[in-house]
Amino acid sequence: MSSTVTRTRLAAAAASIAVLAGCSSSAPADKASAASCEPAKGKVTLQYWNAVPGMDKVVDLWNKQNPNIQVESKNISNDQYGTIGNALKAGNAPDLAQIGYDQLPSLRTQNAFVDASACSAATAAKSKFVPWTWSQTSFGGTGVFALPQDTGPMALYVRSDIFKKYGVAIPTTWDEYEAAARKLKKADPGLTITFFDPNNAEWFNGLLWQNKAEMYSYADDKWRVTVESEQSKKVAEYWQKLISDKLVRTDLANTSTQMYAAYQKDQIASYVGASWGYSMFRDNLPKQAGKWTIVPMPTWEPGGASGDWGGSTVAFMKGSKHLYESVKFNTWLNTDPEALALENELGGLYPAAEAGLRLPALSKGVPYYNNEKIFDVFAESSKKIDTTFVWGPTQKTVNLALQDAMAKAAAGDGTLTDALSAAQAAALKSMKDQAIPATAGE
Repeated sequence: MSSTVTRTRLAAAAASIAVLAGCSSSAPADKASAASCEPAKGKVTLQYWNAVPGMDKVVDLWNKQNPNIQVESKNISNDQYGTIGNALKAGNAPDLAQIGYDQLPSLRTQNAFVDASACSAATAAKSKFVPWTWSQTSFGGTGVFALPQDTGPMALYVRSDIFKKYGVAIPTTWDEYEAAARKLKKADPGLTITFFDPNNAEWFNGLLWQNKAEMYSYADDKWRVTVESEQSKKVAEYWQKLISDKLVRTDLANTSTQMYAAYQKDQIASYVGASWGYSMFRDNLPKQAGKWTIVPMPTWEPGGASGDWGGSTVAFMKGSKHLYESVKFNTWLNTDPEALALENELGGLYPAAEAGLRLPALSKGVPYYNNEKIFDVFAESSKKIDTTFVWGPTQKTVNLALQDAMAKAAAGDGTLTDALSAAQAAALKSMKDQAIPATAGE
């Protein structure tokens, strides 16, 4: 998921897109049948809605090469899921839309997608993507509702000059990260190692994912909700300690002007982020070129798992009358090396396609980061992500509850562990209200 997606207004999305019932890669298949895959007899124009910077230029490349299948790109980054939700209600959704992995299950329950498995090109695309991404979009092989676009393997962005100035070693584990935070704070009381954005549940979910803190599972015709598992509590207690000891700031929102200003003023020494974030610092803090390095995300034990923050798909939306053409464009968009290279360069996307991971641009040093081969770090991170992690049918509800309670905890009202309990309760209530069989998991 690009940074634009992570900034989606969850409240607006919740108001615009109702969550009905649950299906995910662990849930049973529904009865939706695949749509027809007949080619059109004349020129076709497709609508593709997305939130990726520069995607219009990628679409321009396709349009020049495909005069009979033209695509109109619409950027909806200001209110991505609100816009999509309203279009679904009005019956005028686009042919294709960018949808985050975590949003797929709830939208599927609204019958928002069309199954493209009648198109042989859609089913054949499976081998072209990193396996875990395909399982997210096909819901365990029950159809082809979307094609993977990008992923967000996480890493640690480090102001190496600040660490060097104070003689602090770059941490490799979370214990070392806490120790580094204390050393930096002691050396400069106005400096923190990073910030904790209480209004960014998606980022926090990436931290939970790293510690195998599965929020949902499905078995015996019932969902099990485990948002407040012991693995989740370990993550929450760790960050609560950093907050309580004032080792991290809590007054900054990710990608905000204030966040960049704090980095510009050398007030923050690192950033726990995803692959797509590499362009954020490059484009917004050009004077800090050469001062940043990217290293593996700190782990809970040496050589442990990594996390994923974000990632998107391009979904086949219900109502499209041009499935054959949509599959052709969608496959090109997310597997063609020239398209993938443009998406990485302009939009910062880290491709989900196997071919994308072999792009020449991803094997070269990046000038802003001292010509270091930063994408090697993300490639290794991607290999260490728990591929069994699934999103549940009430993820939006969980995210909203998390953010509300995390904001209170950051202000001194409760703790992050309390936030997990609030999110767990919200998920179970939402499922009960929608008659979704669910129980609190062990």
